Amino acid sequence: MKYKINEVFESLQGEGALTGKPSIFIRFQGCPVGCSWCDTKHTWNVSYENLISNEVFDKKKKILNEWCEMTIAQLLNMFTARSYNSKHVVITGGEPCMYDLTPLCEALEHGGYSCQVETSGTFEINVSVNCWVTLSPKIKMKGGYKVLASSYHKASEIKYPVARGSHISELKNIIEKYRLSYNIIYVQPISMRSKATQLAVKSCIENNWRLSVQLHKYLQID
Repeated sequence: MKYKINEVFESLQGEGALTGKPSIFIRFQGCPVGCSWCDTKHTWNVSYENLISNEVFDKKKKILNEWCEMTIAQLLNMFTARSYNSKHVVITGGEPCMYDLTPLCEALEHGGYSCQVETSGTFEINVSVNCWVTLSPKIKMKGGYKVLASSYHKASEIKYPVARGSHISELKNIIEKYRLSYNIIYVQPISMRSKATQLAVKSCIENNWRLSVQLHKYLQID
């Protein structure tokens, strides 16, 4: 199996329950969901005009809209070649759950890594049993995709982006409909704007939710 990969890098997880954890990020290419505030819009389209070789990919520091196809073995070899120390892998995108991620997760776990997938929940989440699932539900987005009920049941945490009161109402409806525990709810201000942050803090205190800030943006790291 080959995956469409936009970027591979090592940094700190900046969001959700695992904030601060040293991690290797695998960013997939391709996403039809269409979130207006997305900060990785360069991963949306899979244009074969932007397909590059693994050799070119490995030499580029910033890929942007270029991508390459990689096997699981090639990904693991890249970790070794780049001397990555982290033992946690974050599979993100784009929308990684457009793929069956089970073989990748199992291979990573066999190699001594823990796995986390970040998803919008609009595609079936096919991962290993022990994979940490970060669900960031995307509702009424431009692409017209609906969040699957099965995604809520597989979520290890719900990371909900908010900017206005209607987003809080949506989240409350989701919690009630799917009977979610408040312990897994993380509210994240969209684009870390001041008003969105104030709203997120207020709603966390009022509802006993947890706050997720994009730590990597504050620290100005990848």
